[in-house]
Amino acid sequence: MGSSVSIEPVPERLRVLGLLDLGLLWGNLSVSLLVIVAGALLVPALSLKTALLAIVIGAVAGNLLLGLAGLIGADARVPAMVLLRAPLGTRGSYLPTTLNVLQCLGWAVFELIIIATAAAALSDEVLGFGARWLWTIVFGAVAIVLALLGPIGFVRRYVRRFAGWVVLASLVYLTWWTLSGADLDALWSRPGEGGFPSFWHGVDLVIASVVSWTPLAADYTRFSRDRRSAFLGTGVGYLVPTIWMFGLGAILLLDRGLSDPAGIPAAVAAAGLASVLALFALTVDETDEAFANVYSGAVSLQNFLPDVPQRLLIAAVALVATIGALAIDLGSYQTFLFLLGSFFVPLFGVLLADWLVAGARYARAEIFDGPGVRPGMILAWLAGFALYQWLAPVGPSWWLDAVEPLDPAPFDFTASLPSFALAFGLAALASYAARRGRTASVPA
Repeated sequence: MGSSVSIEPVPERLRVLGLLDLGLLWGNLSVSLLVIVAGALLVPALSLKTALLAIVIGAVAGNLLLGLAGLIGADARVPAMVLLRAPLGTRGSYLPTTLNVLQCLGWAVFELIIIATAAAALSDEVLGFGARWLWTIVFGAVAIVLALLGPIGFVRRYVRRFAGWVVLASLVYLTWWTLSGADLDALWSRPGEGGFPSFWHGVDLVIASVVSWTPLAADYTRFSRDRRSAFLGTGVGYLVPTIWMFGLGAILLLDRGLSDPAGIPAAVAAAGLASVLALFALTVDETDEAFANVYSGAVSLQNFLPDVPQRLLIAAVALVATIGALAIDLGSYQTFLFLLGSFFVPLFGVLLADWLVAGARYARAEIFDGPGVRPGMILAWLAGFALYQWLAPVGPSWWLDAVEPLDPAPFDFTASLPSFALAFGLAALASYAARRGRTASVPA
């Protein structure tokens, strides 16, 4: 039950995670201080009721895609980046693998920043010292230990026995604390201030935060007992806490008058002993996300380096993430999240289209014995990415400066859904044409 499973399809004896297991896993991954921070990014530009509507729309759309990604992973039983060999080709999968490794490292860095910030706020409140650097190192080491358990050990030994129930109790208290001190009527009637993000940019932010998990989903659902458990456990398990945590973030920012979303942990820590305990439980649970990004970063690297021990890759990813968390602040988080979404939304459209054209089932040969590169599928992916950036350019300032000469469209609608639809449609045509061509070339 450790982490040493290869890139080959998971054997039947290890397909042991059921609906409850996967629901608890994805529910715990969705409960995150980082998601609270993301929810705070929606306001005060949007009113609370408008922000909540954007949250619900984005969460439903994103989790439908995430559930489907989990289902495909349970069908193929291989890691997510290895799975992309089927639609993109073996060498074609290396580009998204590179992006996903960078994504996993980036998320791990941001998770460790949030964990260390919360832990420093707690220790400063209780013990009189912060020492964020120390907590960064401590929780970087914890992430290594959890990643070495692998998905089965992590769910069975950690989430089911301890983390899931502690986090649920802490969330109930944190929700009560947030709502009991808030003037909900005033918050509900308060208008938005306008500016960025707009409503549809807010929807995209929520979709991006969910869809950023689609390139990781198969790393865990390959251990699922069946496709139904993978779809429901992943999609529904992640959906409810997503809406919950995003909503809490928006309310906390508006009600507590915080000027910086990253200040939320300190505000909670200063609210009394019970809030300190609740924040401590959430801080401990935040290691779930650090575990997932360290583990999936290592598993993704195995698509390049199948002969390198996974334990060594786990240690390397965790070390790089810890160093990054010591050196980086939270300022670029929003642009980072949007840019990731513009890559991975159309990428999943390509995967889903090819899988459906293949009969909603991948044979082993389609993953491991396919062509080196499938240019048509890669072009479909890049076309979806280009449409996303044309409709709603997002990313760091250097990226926005680079795409500005392309005269972006004046478009106030979600860029995620048109981007997904274009990539899906082009990939379906390319996949169908390729399969017809292979069939025609076989002698009678």
